[in-house]
Amino acid sequence: MATTDPEAQKREAAARAVQFVQTGMRLGLGTGSTVKHFLDLLAVRMREGCKVIGVPTSEATRAQAESLGIPLTTLDETPELDLTVDGADEIGPDLTLIKGGGGALLREKIVAAASARMIVIADESKWVTTLGRFPLPIEVVPFGLAATRKKIEAAAIAVGSPGPVLLRRDKAGNTYRTDSGNWILDASLERIANPQALAARLSVIPGIVEHGLFLGLAQTAILAGPGGTRVVEL
Repeated sequence: MATTDPEAQKREAAARAVQFVQTGMRLGLGTGSTVKHFLDLLAVRMREGCKVIGVPTSEATRAQAESLGIPLTTLDETPELDLTVDGADEIGPDLTLIKGGGGALLREKIVAAASARMIVIADESKWVTTLGRFPLPIEVVPFGLAATRKKIEAAAIAVGSPGPVLLRRDKAGNTYRTDSGNWILDASLERIANPQALAARLSVIPGIVEHGLFLGLAQTAILAGPGGTRVVEL
């Protein structure tokens, strides 16, 4: 059903994703506002008899899943997953993603990489022709922050995507910390013409734990908008 309400659109995308879940699956459970709807609907499927087990990508997702009675495991106990369902901050036409606005990019990428399939769910506003309008989150260790930031800025310039790199703060103005205790630098690059080249440069910078460019991980995107829901597959 078409709707102009963003939350209703997210729920529509989540409802479509739940249809991909089959009993016995080992699921990666993403993080974010759209995934919250997915977890609610997954719990309904489970009450109808669909048996699954999940690996949460954040403490927030863990808490919600536990409150809904969704059985959880870890990647140590279950290192191979069938399907991960997660949101994204931006989705490009080739299903390259920017993720990490919610601060869970490290665990999200580990879980996605352990999965046979990744489905991204979002409202249509997340679909872009070129990545970069949303600031690129980069998880870093606190030690040597200034040196790490300079190398990130140089890497962005080298691939033609210059822009300011700012330390993320929480609502109280304190340095934001991830669930793993790291910090996040947000790179406002506006336009990332070559995500692969930027990812390659970022991956070799000491001090970077992980970056929010998700390349070659998502095979399916479910997008909900005023005109209804559409599925994009590679």
